[in-house]
Amino acid sequence: MLKRLLSHDLPKSRALAVALVLIVACLLLVPFIFPGSKSLNVAAKILIFVVLVASYDLLLGYTGIVSFAHTMFFGIGAYGVAVASTRMGEGWAALAVGVVLALLLSLVLSFVIGLFSLRVKAIFYAMITLAVASAFQTLASQLSEFTGGEDGLTFRVPEWLSPSFEPFENEFFGVLIDGRLISYYLLFVVALVLVLLMLRIVNSPFGRVLQAIRENDFRAEAIGYRTVVYRTLSNVLSALFATLAGCLLAVWLRYNGPDTSLSFEIMLDILLIVVIGGMGTIYGAVIGSVLFVLAQNYLQDLMRLGAGAVEGVPVASELISPDRWLLWLGVLFVLCVYHFPSGIVGRLRQKALALAR
Repeated sequence: MLKRLLSHDLPKSRALAVALVLIVACLLLVPFIFPGSKSLNVAAKILIFVVLVASYDLLLGYTGIVSFAHTMFFGIGAYGVAVASTRMGEGWAALAVGVVLALLLSLVLSFVIGLFSLRVKAIFYAMITLAVASAFQTLASQLSEFTGGEDGLTFRVPEWLSPSFEPFENEFFGVLIDGRLISYYLLFVVALVLVLLMLRIVNSPFGRVLQAIRENDFRAEAIGYRTVVYRTLSNVLSALFATLAGCLLAVWLRYNGPDTSLSFEIMLDILLIVVIGGMGTIYGAVIGSVLFVLAQNYLQDLMRLGAGAVEGVPVASELISPDRWLLWLGVLFVLCVYHFPSGIVGRLRQKALALAR
């Protein structure tokens, strides 16, 4: 049953399997074992990034296409929900309309970009996507009548997802059930379904063709596969999953602006997570997202504790200052990439294979 659920793509490493089980269990129970708004926000961000990074890995890791327009589709999803909810008011109908329109727009844009751009060399395609993404970000900032401009849009979600919604008077295992908790579990279920769906795609015959194109596109073309068609379909699927991740972000934040979903920093974060977790493995998106988001949110707090312990020591107190957390975050990722060139998941699988021989 588990093999069918994972599309026969098992972790192939005991350590990786244990890590994945722990991650899923912690994300499922985080409101109960780590109470507090910050931990819930971090867990929600992990879920959104898992879907977003896995969708990009479908493009980069499995097809070998480098694109810088991924955040554009992420932003389209977030703006779709935000604009529809602002214009139509709170309600499930507005949410559904926003998601559907965002998916349709992403479908058209990704198809056009893929069809007309994937015939060029890889570096030129990357530059084309970067130009398109930059143009879209500028457009989102200038069309203030629809997008709210630089200030973005704040909107109301359906009552069941509102923080003020409390269906039960009594707490459940010490936690009050409210709209925020319902929103989190909605994110959890949707993210889990989308990840399993992506696993099914990459382990289907279609996914095998994508991997063949990644390894040698001339050979794939020679044996009869139209590589442009498959690359375009990969581009479209990746964009649609990224759009859904953007929809999840908007529902969780109840706000969206250019810096929230269209920033190029998000694109850099996605690239880092893919490399750290391991390209060509959906599991890498899970491991990489967890490590990156946790480091991004808690490294400064850990350094603040460390700075208090070495207070008064001339050099150490300066190096471990909480203000330098970005420096140490960069150092940690450089070390991670250096020691895990094939990503954490790739390294764990190589180690498991070596032990099995």
